[in-house]
Amino acid sequence: MSGSKTVRSVSFIALAALTAAGAPPAPGVAQSAYRDGSPTPAACEALGFTTVSEHDDYRRSARVGMPSPPPPPPPQREPRGRAADAAAEAHKRIEELAVTGHRVRPAAPSMYAPPPAIMRQQAETERYPNAQANPIRRVADEPVSTFSVDVDTAAYANVRRFLNDGRRPPADAVRVEELVNYFDYGYAAPRERTIPFRPFVAVTPSPWSAERQIMHIGLQGYEAPRAAQPPLNLVFLIDTSGSMSSEDRLPLARKSLGLLIDQLRPQDRVAMVAYAGSAGAVLAPTDGRQKLKMRCALEALHSGGSTAGGAGLALAYDLARQNFDPKAVNRVILVTDGDFNVGVADPAKLKDFVAEQRKTGVYLSVYGYGRGNYNDTMMQTLAQNGNGTAAYVDTLNEARRLFRDDFTASLFPIADDVKIQVEFNPARVSEYRLIGYETRMLAREDFNNDRVDAGEVGAGASVTALYEITPTGAAASSDPLRYGRQPAPAAMPAGEIAFLKVRYKLPGERASHVIERPIGGADVYASVAAAPEPARWALAVAGFGQKLRGDPRIDERFGWPQVAALAQGARGEDPFGLRAEFVQLVRNADGARSLNE
Repeated sequence: MSGSKTVRSVSFIALAALTAAGAPPAPGVAQSAYRDGSPTPAACEALGFTTVSEHDDYRRSARVGMPSPPPPPPPQREPRGRAADAAAEAHKRIEELAVTGHRVRPAAPSMYAPPPAIMRQQAETERYPNAQANPIRRVADEPVSTFSVDVDTAAYANVRRFLNDGRRPPADAVRVEELVNYFDYGYAAPRERTIPFRPFVAVTPSPWSAERQIMHIGLQGYEAPRAAQPPLNLVFLIDTSGSMSSEDRLPLARKSLGLLIDQLRPQDRVAMVAYAGSAGAVLAPTDGRQKLKMRCALEALHSGGSTAGGAGLALAYDLARQNFDPKAVNRVILVTDGDFNVGVADPAKLKDFVAEQRKTGVYLSVYGYGRGNYNDTMMQTLAQNGNGTAAYVDTLNEARRLFRDDFTASLFPIADDVKIQVEFNPARVSEYRLIGYETRMLAREDFNNDRVDAGEVGAGASVTALYEITPTGAAASSDPLRYGRQPAPAAMPAGEIAFLKVRYKLPGERASHVIERPIGGADVYASVAAAPEPARWALAVAGFGQKLRGDPRIDERFGWPQVAALAQGARGEDPFGLRAEFVQLVRNADGARSLNE
């Protein structure tokens, strides 16, 4: 099938879905629609869906030249009415986005670690942002540091995938802030929704650099009771192209979204758009009472064809806008390996597209699957500019964490455009370095500009950032200036090391608010051992990430055994075993080979 034919097929089915949007269940199946249960072939056939065996995609990818099974029937159409204009607009948008591209061979279908030679080849074809580590900055020259928060966790699960396969990840795949933010630190919770963050600060000696300190900043987000959370208006945008055929892609994505469906309430609504191979499996907006119907739509998906990702995004946004509810959470949930090979596939063009769409109030979250052609660069571009989160799903356990345990943090925002700014006192600090957040840096003046986009934070989520600082009097990284020495700073508040500001907007508001807090002597701990558990755990994770990146600022004496010992001493309560798993990953890293070996 050519790229243009794929796009036309998607367009036709999408128009049918848009026309059927909001329609009641078809006669004869209305009662069966309002229930949940196992999506058996018989139950799904009664709802108009033909299910696909769990292993069909896997087997089909190995049978070169065999035709794909026909797509399931589209949802029943109602007579065209006021939705016709929206459908026509959707078609117009697709035609504007779609350009003919070329097909690619599907990735080798495997749930398990491939041989080393194949693994090296796969890693070389995966795409990651090429972000250089933040430099050390002199306080005398640049006393203010500003960045957008990041609650994404994609890098941690991806790093875990490499280490469990016995290989260290490419350096560009390691975003230290995403490793650190993967964990819950048990920070004290804020007391009210209107001030949704409560800061936590600790300053400790650096375990990997003599004479330096680590300044730990944590923000705990407010978590509203589930009953008080707004309804959901979601569109699942599911990549069903040939590259999604292996067990760790579309089959795992079906199970993942099934876990999300488990959490839905009667007032929540879900629509589905599947592009490429399963272009016929589209679900019109369906309320949370009809979980079985949603599960059957998922089970009807099959993989095959090229990936018209840009056209799929346009369809999903159009469907979300048609059913937009200003009192709801309006969001597109994209599940894909990021291999957009037909239509608009340029990250820069897609960045502009999703950035424009977020102004309508429809946000985008991205969940990545698979190995070999995984496009992390595309994932980060879409999520950061779509005001959503980016995660990577390597196992069903990770899907449970994202779509069940952290469901509210993933979907219910408590604050938009969250920015952090730290001003360092030159009388106490001579240098600083922000660890991670390389793709989230902002100009100093961006902090006060409410038109500058920044990160979204979900209900109950936390944000952690670490600075490595050099106290005045300690050996600096660079020589002092011979000329142009600045006069001594004006009198500073006694004991202040730095001043913290957090700027945020409450959901739906345009004007921002600010939380401020000085950082002083009461926040300083004489030793790492004396520091609170959250600080010690974050140090272990940050040291782990920097070592994986090959950061030259990490003393070689701070080896993998030291990382493991630091983590082991800060495990604390670990109800889900995530910290124990991390300690094992450190041990895996110690014995893992590099991708070049």
